[in-house]
Amino acid sequence: MVSHRAGRLALAPLRRPLFVAGAALYGGYQLLSRGLHQPLPGWVTSWLADALAMPVILTLALVAQRLLRRRPRFVLPDGWLLAAWLYVSVWFELLAPWLRPARYTADWLDVLAYAAGTWAFRRWLNRP
Repeated sequence: MVSHRAGRLALAPLRRPLFVAGAALYGGYQLLSRGLHQPLPGWVTSWLADALAMPVILTLALVAQRLLRRRPRFVLPDGWLLAAWLYVSVWFELLAPWLRPARYTADWLDVLAYAAGTWAFRRWLNRP
């Protein structure tokens, strides 16, 4: 079992203001666009949500790894960040539009938004 102090350390990224703000914005976007069907500006639906998705996903993965490995100061290696960015980019911008063209549209600027979100996570959230 993880000690109380180690558990608090492992969960620390969930309390960082940048993660809280990003998760709140992304959650608000999802609620407004999918739950309440409110129209939002194109730049929000096209790129902001994609840029916010990566820090949220990667922070949750970081916390999970810290808890599973019982290493509260673990940081995600750069190779894992690159793999996550490639996975999300290929899935959502290549495979999903090919498999379900009526629902998904490929936008290669989204790949840049994923990259920006991954870089922001690496720069400000992926810390011991």
